[in-house]
Parts: sequence; structure tokens; C-alpha cells
Amino acid sequence: MPVRLCTADSNFETEFATFLGAKRESAADVTEDALRIIDDVRLRGDAAVIAYAERFDDQRLTPNSLRVPEAEILAAAEKAPAAAREALTVAAQRIDEFHIQQMPADLELGGSDGVGLGYRWSPITSVGLYIPGGLAAYPSTVLMTAIPAGVAGVDRIAMATVSPDDELHPMVAAAAQLSGVTEIYRVGGAHAVAALALGTDSIPAVDKIVGPGNAYVTAAKRLLFGSVGIDMVAGPSEILVVADRENDPAWVAADLLSQAEHDTNAQAILMTDDSAFAGRVEGAIADHLAGLERAPIASAAWKDYGAIILLDDLSEAPPLIDRIAPEHLELAVAKPESVSKEVRHAGAIFLGRYTPEAVGDYIAGPSHVLPTARSARFSSGLSVLDFMKRTSLVRCDASGLRMVGPAAAELAESEGFGAHALSLNIRLRDDGNSES
Repeated sequence: MPVRLCTADSNFETEFATFLGAKRESAADVTEDALRIIDDVRLRGDAAVIAYAERFDDQRLTPNSLRVPEAEILAAAEKAPAAAREALTVAAQRIDEFHIQQMPADLELGGSDGVGLGYRWSPITSVGLYIPGGLAAYPSTVLMTAIPAGVAGVDRIAMATVSPDDELHPMVAAAAQLSGVTEIYRVGGAHAVAALALGTDSIPAVDKIVGPGNAYVTAAKRLLFGSVGIDMVAGPSEILVVADRENDPAWVAADLLSQAEHDTNAQAILMTDDSAFAGRVEGAIADHLAGLERAPIASAAWKDYGAIILLDDLSEAPPLIDRIAPEHLELAVAKPESVSKEVRHAGAIFLGRYTPEAVGDYIAGPSHVLPTARSARFSSGLSVLDFMKRTSLVRCDASGLRMVGPAAAELAESEGFGAHALSLNIRLRDDGNSES
């Protein structure tokens, strides 16, 4: 059964700390397995990728069939139902419009004192999108990763995804088509991440890998960071719903299950100040589960990792929210905006009773790739900035160097770096006539 905590209990702090520290990954640590796969792909390239594809996903591939031909992408996209394609188009437009507003501006600061400063933004050259495809298809993740990359100006966007029978899922193909992605590889898992990071004869390396995945994918991304950039180390999905008694318990129950159905390791938390309301939500969850296709997954997640936190008063919520730092936070309360202003740590906040988290998963606009496992304490959801980098700009003329150079030389000498000091002092002795 879900954990039940109450702030009025004398042992609440101890139980809450235990709850926060609980591990949700059911599998044993897969780091060593992921490392062996990476080393093998580094050594054998395509041959290793093909071998792991057969071992883990029962695929029969060759170097020539690793990449999905553009004609196959187009043919698969045409099989997508018309209504679903139209919905994807609406989502793509909203995501594009939102991310255009995130584009950062370059900065150039004066220089009246002879020292000019600034920075310039530029896109990453190549990016790999990891799109899960084992238990379900995720065309929404294609949009949520590819569109921000395209807005940023990334030159090359490659995608790795695996699907049953090696046939590209029509909705994934349609999403790729809408996003302008034509480079798709039909592989998944840690071997796909390693191939994108290290490069093989058939899969050229990228500069950064983004997108969610299972424990093996996450471990591979963590191990390869440095050789390649990554967006985040993501874990199972999670949602925290803060709700008062004025809510329809069936609505709140559906919201909790919307994340629980992702994975048996997902986590759904209800925080409320009304014990009777919490009981009604539990009853509604049981009712919903009776009719959900993914009920076995959602039921296991709710039973093993779900939680109900009873508050004396809703004013207790913000500091507890910050300690949980949830991936998704719903504020189904009378004044959600005022509560949200007290929250510092959450991947995304959904304000009010008519804003279910699911609207953010598909169509609102911000990317649904968000920090999990309390990492919202120090990181943000995927954005245009994840596909760009900032380069500092510094320019001194002779007078500017004479102003700041002596202090820089003094600091260099204090650290024992004589060549640093020399590169400054040799210019400070110049009369400025040689300046270009």
C-alpha cells in the first residue's frame, strides 16, 4: 500500500526523511554492465551495436540497416492516423512558439575604460535524441527534444529509437517529419547511447545526447559524460499533487495515475489537508485502475512507491515540496499562484484545478523532459539553452590593459605562474604603438 505520512505525528520528520531517501530503481545497479557495453562499442563499433541489438531487442540488423532510410520514414509517417497527426501538428506549433521565446541574446558591454566584455551564444553542432521505444512509443518526446534543438540552430539532429519488428512507429515517424529529423537509427539501450557518443562506421558521433531512457540508458549517459554532453541523469517519472477538499477526487486520482502508468518505478504523491478527501482519492484510484489498459504498471507503482502526505494546514506544503523537488507539481488549490511563488524546487508547476500534468506532457509548450529524483533542486527542464553554448568575449586596448594588467600580474605571481605574469608584464612595458 502507499506510504501514509502525517505532519502531526511525532515521528513525521524521521519517516519523511526515510521516504525521501528511498531508492525507486528496482533493478540492481547496472553501471558495470553499461560500462562493459560502452567499452565493447568503443572497440568493435557496428559489430558490437548489432550484437547487443540482437541480444536485448531480438533485432537482426546489418551495418546497412542501422539507419532508417528517408523513404521508410515518410512511408511510416503516412500510416499515422489523421486525427493523431493533426494533434501532433498543433503540439509542434505550440512547442515551437514557446521555445522561440527562449532564444538568448548576445551581450556586449561598453569598453569606455579600454576593457570590452561580452558573450556570444552559438548552437551545438550535432545532437543525438534518445527516444524510448520498448514498452510504448513516444512521439511527444520527439517533439519535445527535436523542436528546441531546431530552434537553437543545431546543424545535425540524429535520433536513436527501437520499435517492435524494427518497423518505425508511424507516430514517431510523423513527429520526426514535423520536427525536420531525417537521421534515425533503429537501435536503443546503452549500446545506442555509446554509438552516438563514440561514433561507429555507420553512426557518426554527436556532441550531446538528450532524452529519457531506462536504467541502462541513464547509466551509459552518466558514464559517457565528458566524451559527450548530456541533458541530465533522469530516473523514473514522478508527480506530486497538492489538493484541497474542493477538488473532485476522481480528477486528482487520474492525475496521480497519469504518471504511475509510465513505469512500475514511477512515483505518485498526494499532499492534502483533508484525510477524508485522501480516502476518496484512494477509492477513485481503485475505480480508475479497473478500466486502464496499463493498470498492472500503474497499480504496482502506486502500491510500491505511492504516498499520501496529510498536512495540518496547506501552509505546510511549500517547504515539503522543496524537499521533495518533484519532477511534476500540480497545485490544485484555491490560490495556486501564491503557493507557487513559495516553491523553489520543481521541474514544472501546473497551476489550478483545470491544469492536469498531462497537458504539459503533450501540448502546453515547455519541454516535458524534466529533472527527476530530487534533481530539480539544482537543474531545470530541457530548453533551447541545452542546445546552445555561451562563449565569453574579452578585448583590451593598451590603456585598458594598463588599468587591469598590474593586478592580474600580481595575482599570477602570487599563484606561482611566472609565464602568466610575463605575458601581462611584457605588454605593460610596451608604449602601445604596436597595438593592432
